[in-house]
Amino acid sequence: MKTLTFKMLLLLVVFGTSISAQETISSNGRKAYPTEKYGNTLNLGAGIGYYGYVGHSVPVIHVNYEFDVAKNLTLAPFITYYSYQNYYYWGNPHYPYRNYWYRQTVIPIGVKGTYYFDQLLRAGSRWDFYLAGSIGFAFRSTTWENGYYGETVVQNSSTSGLYLDAHIGAEYHLNAKAGLFLDLSTGISTFGLALHF
Repeated sequence: MKTLTFKMLLLLVVFGTSISAQETISSNGRKAYPTEKYGNTLNLGAGIGYYGYVGHSVPVIHVNYEFDVAKNLTLAPFITYYSYQNYYYWGNPHYPYRNYWYRQTVIPIGVKGTYYFDQLLRAGSRWDFYLAGSIGFAFRSTTWENGYYGETVVQNSSTSGLYLDAHIGAEYHLNAKAGLFLDLSTGISTFGLALHF
C-alpha cells in the first residue's frame, strides 16, 4: 500500500515538473516566477490511515483551513476523525478465553505547517508540491464488548494524547477556486478537494 502511494506521488512530481512553469520577464530582463499565495484554502479530505497496532487500514475524514504565514509557508488548524473495530484475546478461570471486540474512535485536533516547493521544482501553475508536519492532541474513546472484564486500555496505542504526523503531497488546480489533492503521511493519507477563497 505504501509503495503504491509513493509511486503515485513520484508520478505526480515527474508529470508536474514536466509542465513548464509560468514565466514572466522582470525589469532586468531575467525570468521571474510569480509568488503564489497558498492560504485561504479549505481542504476537505477522505482517505485511509494505517496503524501498526490496528493491523489494517481504516477510513479517515480530515478538514483543515490554510492561511499564509510567510513566503511558501502556511499553517492550517485541522480536525480529523477515524474509528475502527479490533479484537483482543482475553479470558480467565471465570470467563472463557476468546477474542473480544472493541471499537476505538480517535479525533486528532491540531495545526499543520506546510512548505511549498513549487518555485524550486518550477512546477506549472496548476500544480502545488509540499512537505508538512502536524502536531496536536488525539482524543480517544474506547467501547468494549459486553462480557469483557479485562484491562480496558488498548495496548500499543498512544495513550499520551500527543499527535504527530509527517506529510508529503501535491495538489492539482482544476481552476482558480478548486483543486484536488493527495496527501501521503506517516499516519493518515487523504485524497480530497481544496477550495480556495
